[in-house]
Formats: sequence, C-alpha cells, structure tokens
Amino acid sequence: MTIEILVPDLPESVADATVATWHKKPGDAVERDEVLVDIETDKVVLEVPAPEAGVLEAIIEQEGATVLSKQLIAKLNPGAVAGEPTPDKTEAAEASPDKRHTASLTEETSDALSPAVRRLLAEHSLDAGQVKGTGVGGRITREDIEAHLASAKSAPETAASPSVDAPAAARSQKRVPMTRLRKTVANRLLEAKNSTAMLTTFNEVNMKPIMDLRKQYKDQFEERHGIRLGFMSFYVKAVTEALKRFPEVNASIDGDDIVYHNYFDISMAVSTPRGLVTPVLKDCDTLGFAEIEKGIKELAIKGRDGKLTVDELMGGNFTITNGGVFGSLMSTPIINPPQSAILGMHKIQDRPMAVDGKVEILPMMYLALSYDHRLIDGRESVGFLVTIKELLEDPARLLLDV
Repeated sequence: MTIEILVPDLPESVADATVATWHKKPGDAVERDEVLVDIETDKVVLEVPAPEAGVLEAIIEQEGATVLSKQLIAKLNPGAVAGEPTPDKTEAAEASPDKRHTASLTEETSDALSPAVRRLLAEHSLDAGQVKGTGVGGRITREDIEAHLASAKSAPETAASPSVDAPAAARSQKRVPMTRLRKTVANRLLEAKNSTAMLTTFNEVNMKPIMDLRKQYKDQFEERHGIRLGFMSFYVKAVTEALKRFPEVNASIDGDDIVYHNYFDISMAVSTPRGLVTPVLKDCDTLGFAEIEKGIKELAIKGRDGKLTVDELMGGNFTITNGGVFGSLMSTPIINPPQSAILGMHKIQDRPMAVDGKVEILPMMYLALSYDHRLIDGRESVGFLVTIKELLEDPARLLLDV
C-alpha cells in the first residue's frame, strides 16, 4: 500500500507555495516524522514529515514547482526496506557505465534537470556534463553539485607553476530566480512607497547612560535570568512607552477609518538567509527586560532556521529595524504596511559633542523615524522621536514612567 504525501493546508492568506528543498531522494529510507521536504510560502517555510517509516517511492513535484494546498507531491512505501530493487533501478544497474553516462547526459540536455538543480548550476557557472549524477537514471541532484563543488574546493589551487601566463578570467554573469519571500518583500516595499505619504525625521541619542548601566549590571542580569542584557530591550521599552503617549503612531488606516490599537505588538526586522522577515513580539507593555530579550532571541533563531510560524509573522503595530548591526550609520527605513511608522536604529559611534560648553567624546547613535503623513503630523512624529531619545538617554525614566 502506497501512502500519498500531500502539501499541508496553507494559511488563508496564502494562495500557493513552492517546493523548496527535498531532503530525501527516491529509494531513500525514511523514519516516521522525519522531514521529507520544505514547502516555501510567501511568509514561512512548512516542513512536511513522513507519516510512516518506509522508503520514498517517487517524487511527483520537483524542487521549484508551484503547488497548491493538499496537492500530491510524493509517494511513500511504508514498511519497505531501502536497497530493494525496483524496475527502474534494476534497468539502471544492468546498463553499462558508458550507457548510463550517455543516458544521463541525454536526459539532462533534454530539460530533465529540476529547477533547483538548474539554478545551482547557473549560480556556480557549471555545465551539466561536468557533474556526475547519482540520481535515478544518472540524473544530477543537489547533493551531486554540492559534492562536486566540495571536491573542487579541496583540490590544490595550483598544481604547479605554469610555464606561460594563465589566460584572463572570462567575463560572465549568472541569472538566479527570485525566491518567493524575496518577491513578496519587493512587492510590499513597492506598495509602501506608492500607497503612503512617507516622510522621515531624524534625531540622535547619547548611548553612554545605557552602556554604563549594562556594564554595571550585565553579569548579575545574565546570572539571574539566563540571558544577556542587550540594547534591544531598551529600544522596545522606550518605543512601547512612546506609543502609549502618541496613540496616532500606534494606529493604522483602514479605508476611510483610523484604527487605534490599545495593545502593543512590535515587529522586529530580522535578516535571514531567505530574506527580510518581521516577526512580532506581542504585548510588549506586559514584558520585562528579560522577557523581551528572550522573546527577541527566540524569534531571531526561528527566523534564521526558517521555523517561524504564520502567527508569529502576523500583526504588529510598529516596526523596529536595527541596521547598526551591519554598520549602517544612517538610513531612511521604509514603512511596513499597514503600519504607520517604523523606527531605524543605527551604529553607535564615538563622536565629539558639545556638553556644557566643552567638547566630549560620546557614543552617539542616529535615530530615524519614517511615518505616514496621512495619519501622523510633524508634531506627533517629532514628539514621538524626542520621547524615545529622552527615555534612552535617561533609562530611569522607563522605571519611573516620567
């Protein structure tokens, strides 16, 4: 009896998905609940586990294919043992090496390569004939390309000094399809640019008080709470307090209505291998510094590993993005619709500042607030940013609510 492997139920807001990565090949043994394939949507990557132990009999939809909810993508033979001969494998084994190689090249040149394999070949400027295929019928798999690249990297770069000068490297280019997430990010950024009256206001903050506070209590904080005290918890606390004082920034436009939110869910811009995602830290007004740090760390790890759920990416009233971790000194962040504002944090850099008529070297950081002028006026935007500046420069205000 063969078990059909289907695409899982997609979220309501997701129409279709893409087969991202097969972790098993036809004929491979699988254990129950072992991940067979990753399905990439506009928001998250869904893992499809094996319902039973057995052997992966066939893959219906190859990497790069667009699939719908509950669509058949593979077949599993439960209880089978890997290595049992199948008609296809028997024929392949009986064929001579030369014939298998010829058949492989014929298949590859007749567009038998999967989209993911073609993309990898293009990325590394490889020809299909350079790679030895180990798949069914001698087809090239992702693992074959990775093994070929690894062996090429491990080989000596120069066997001997050439007697003549080596020819100049050929000019080349590569074309790689955009991932589904990258397409979505691009569309949303364009939507924000075209559908909002976006302006950006700037200020700067002296980070020395917070840095001194962290230095004084970081060891005790980590010992008690089991997590390091970073800057993000201060940013989140300051933003949450500022949102309470300026409800227009915590609002959004819905048609001809303004929706004021009486909760404080803050999105965190996180860079991942797949692209930029904005997981949401919910009810920040009820969280302490340690809870905020733990929540941010958990979301960052999930984002890096592609484990974020749709629920963790939905909602959010305001976004914080920290380009300073990459060295950005100043930027103009783009609003994350339907939100009305986004705060950009930047690199902390020592600069000479005038203090009480004297020049002092202080760790300064630029703040950038981009906002939708249809909803937020200059008075509210500047007041909001100044409030954040004051709270960060005097962290005691966060405890005393002043």
